[in-house]
Amino acid sequence: MTMLSFLSRTLQLARYSSSLVGRQLCSASANKPVLTLFTKKPCPLCDEAKEVLKPYKRRFILQEVDITLSENSVWYDKYKYDIPVFHLNGKFLMKHRVDVQKFEDQLMKLELKNDESQ
Repeated sequence: MTMLSFLSRTLQLARYSSSLVGRQLCSASANKPVLTLFTKKPCPLCDEAKEVLKPYKRRFILQEVDITLSENSVWYDKYKYDIPVFHLNGKFLMKHRVDVQKFEDQLMKLELKNDESQ
């Protein structure tokens, strides 16, 4: 079972739960920021970047976009010389290497924003 299918199943169960705990689980998962990684195979810098991000993996959802696929040609044209490229919640964040300080700052801002809205 992949992490994504596990998370999906967990969200499904939480949605149908009438308990407070179930609602909190669903809300917490739904509010996780999405970090999009624009990549291709092979990409040693992308592999390195994912290693740097491992300590934060519970705080965001990683979405990988293979820019070499035909449906991603717009991203290929834009980022073919710059991967890895990261977007956080759909907005450009960084490229080439993980800027840990910038990532932590932006992640914290989103988490604080989510806490305030609950």
